[in-house]
Amino acid sequence: MASSPWVVVATGVLVMVVLLIVALASYRSRGPAFEARPADPLPTYSLPGSGATNPARVAANLPEPVVPGLTPRRTDPPPVEVPVVVVPGEPSAGDDVPAPPSGDDVPPPGDPVGEQPRPTTPAPPPPPPPAAPPSSSVTGRFSVRDSWNNEAFIGEVLLYNRDRVSRPWTVRLVPPPGSRLVTSWVEGAPQGTPRMSGGVFTYTSGVNVGPGASVPLRFHFENTGGSIRPSRCTVDGVPCSGL
Repeated sequence: MASSPWVVVATGVLVMVVLLIVALASYRSRGPAFEARPADPLPTYSLPGSGATNPARVAANLPEPVVPGLTPRRTDPPPVEVPVVVVPGEPSAGDDVPAPPSGDDVPPPGDPVGEQPRPTTPAPPPPPPPAAPPSSSVTGRFSVRDSWNNEAFIGEVLLYNRDRVSRPWTVRLVPPPGSRLVTSWVEGAPQGTPRMSGGVFTYTSGVNVGPGASVPLRFHFENTGGSIRPSRCTVDGVPCSGL
């Protein structure tokens, strides 16, 4: 055997062929479980609008994976974040957000938040009390001395000084409308200054009346229109008595 090496080689080759045949037989004996699986069919969808009984089936293309920040119709790059610059003294986005006001802090309707109260206008001061009627130490009393058919009369204002010193005086008298002053005089005393203006008769004393003394001022009016009494008479602003 040592002298015939080809016998050894032939024997080895034969053994290897036998092993190969056994291996192939063993592989095929495992059955169809190891056979290659057919590819899965592509999903199909019905065509819209087709009125056929068996709608046509078409293959649907799988959508491409969506990239974050991009839509299927846009190819723009995702937005670049801009760093936030925090200004000292101002709240940043990371600061705490104040809590909403509670029911007690909510202003009533019609009262805007932060509105300053409007200054109220002070009430006007009350009007001053009416001035007291002027007082005079010299008083007057009116009387009619004579008359003519109520168309003319002679009247008198008797002046009396209640003071302890002499006093000047001024008489103002409003005769009936349309009257005409004929004359005026002071009995038993120096004469004063008469004046008729705007329907008002004014007589200013020419000399003061003494303390406790009386002086009669007389006047003559005509065309009185049926009245023999003036509508107003004052001495130093104080109404005369007797009207």
